[in-house]
Amino acid sequence: MQVNVAYEIKALLGEGPCWDESKHVLYWTDITGRVIHRFDPKIRQNDTFEIGQLVGAVVIAEDGRLVLATEHGFHFYDMETEEITAIQDPEADIPENRFNDGKVDPAGRFWAGTMQKHNNEPEGSLYCLDNTLEVETKLSELRTSNGMAWDMSNHQMYFIDTPTRNIYVFDYVLETGTIKNQRVAFRFPKDYGFPDGMTIDAEGMLWIAGWGKGKISKWNPETGEALSSVGLPAQNITSCTFGGKEFDTLYITTAREGMTDGELEELPLSGSLFSIQPEVKGLPANRFKSNV
Repeated sequence: MQVNVAYEIKALLGEGPCWDESKHVLYWTDITGRVIHRFDPKIRQNDTFEIGQLVGAVVIAEDGRLVLATEHGFHFYDMETEEITAIQDPEADIPENRFNDGKVDPAGRFWAGTMQKHNNEPEGSLYCLDNTLEVETKLSELRTSNGMAWDMSNHQMYFIDTPTRNIYVFDYVLETGTIKNQRVAFRFPKDYGFPDGMTIDAEGMLWIAGWGKGKISKWNPETGEALSSVGLPAQNITSCTFGGKEFDTLYITTAREGMTDGELEELPLSGSLFSIQPEVKGLPANRFKSNV
């Protein structure tokens, strides 16, 4: 698969890509840069919106607003007015933590997890913002809450806690958002890096970003088999999502953070937004549903 530079940029910690199928644009974040990006592939334009706080994930609500998971909790964000509205901060009493990756589940709930800003102790949690704007703690004692995906049947949820190298799977109840029976679907080998963000394709296979090894890889979650991998001209691969009119383009975010001057000289495109076109399609991103 040919690797394309969708947009060359020096993002410090690019993350959280989310495709808007109605506007045909990609939203993504630079966590450390405290900004949201909106990339239009048709005209290759990338607009940047300053949030003023570490922003780990961006998703789209049914009314078109964005919903953010930041260092200060969940927020609505209006791109037209650039107004940010606080929803809830479940860790207001833990200033050393910040939100990281997040996704909307098939029922329209926003799941997002936290991690420490400067250490890697098991002080993070996974939260779920439901349709009434209430927040429930789903998991605790996490080190780096990361990639999430739901299978085609909506009966299983996949989840990554990066330092463990485990891709976890839970039984998932669509109606209530309950997860139970946590187990390891498969282990992520060292030569693929640390598992970071991920997405699922229309055939139920997982695409996982490999932090530290410059790879994006495709996995069968039932067997734990690596089906393919693609090397990118960047060291730290952070996340991926399908986009494009036919959902046949995989957009991939990367980071410059944690690299030495020598590594940056060797891989100057680190931090850029990349794309590949696998021989498989993805699925539309779920939208956040609010009854309030």
